[in-house]
Amino acid sequence: METIEAISLGAVQGLTEFLPVSSSGHLQLAKELMGVELENNLLFDITLHAATVLSTIVVLWSEIWGLVKGLFSRGYNDEKRYILKLVVSMLPIGVVGLLLRHDIDAMLASEYIMLIVGGMLLLTAALLAFAFYARPRQKQTISYRDAFVIGTAQAVASMPGLSRSGTTIATGILLGNAKAAVATFSFLMVLAPIMGQLLLDVADGGFATSNIGTMPLVAGFLTSFIVGCFACRFMINMVKRGKLIWFALYCAIVGAVAIGSYLF
Repeated sequence: METIEAISLGAVQGLTEFLPVSSSGHLQLAKELMGVELENNLLFDITLHAATVLSTIVVLWSEIWGLVKGLFSRGYNDEKRYILKLVVSMLPIGVVGLLLRHDIDAMLASEYIMLIVGGMLLLTAALLAFAFYARPRQKQTISYRDAFVIGTAQAVASMPGLSRSGTTIATGILLGNAKAAVATFSFLMVLAPIMGQLLLDVADGGFATSNIGTMPLVAGFLTSFIVGCFACRFMINMVKRGKLIWFALYCAIVGAVAIGSYLF
């Protein structure tokens, strides 16, 4: 892998991890366009995801630090309730990760992957459109039930092309939760699953399967981290302003193109 390819893929990962357009789907599209066999460079994939985890921590540091302080305070406070809701939201993706992880990886290598990605992008577009036009009540506090439902949506979004952030944010809004609360919850709830996925990848030999040099790894990491910081802040502001319809249109167009590229 060349350094310029690493920078390009790092930018794609950093941007699409937070925007509701599916990072897995766009990485697959970028791989096809650039001729990079991403699945054969597991360490690079691990590096990019580690960078987006770090960017999330940086952008949401005040919220994370507040939760940490509340966790070690006496009594059952709001911070401990919030953390428990985050744990509840992680249960479905934990089950999927343990039972279906290798099936999802095999799907990425399937000859039908572009058709799958296109279809899931169209589904992402539909979810975002529903969330945009829906006018449910605006609950400021996410309930335990809603946390589990949003977590289930995150587990379903393991499908390549189905945006995790788009699916979880749209689900939270459709459940009647305030946009700002849903955006923050969506980005915090993914931290532990991504880090768990990284540990599983490393345990499966992620370092041993890499044949790329140090420079592409560093370039990809820095690019993904920097772009991810901007994308995370941008997405939180976009959700607050309710501008999800533009992402729905984008996903619909890219999904149609992906399907067309497979069929024709």
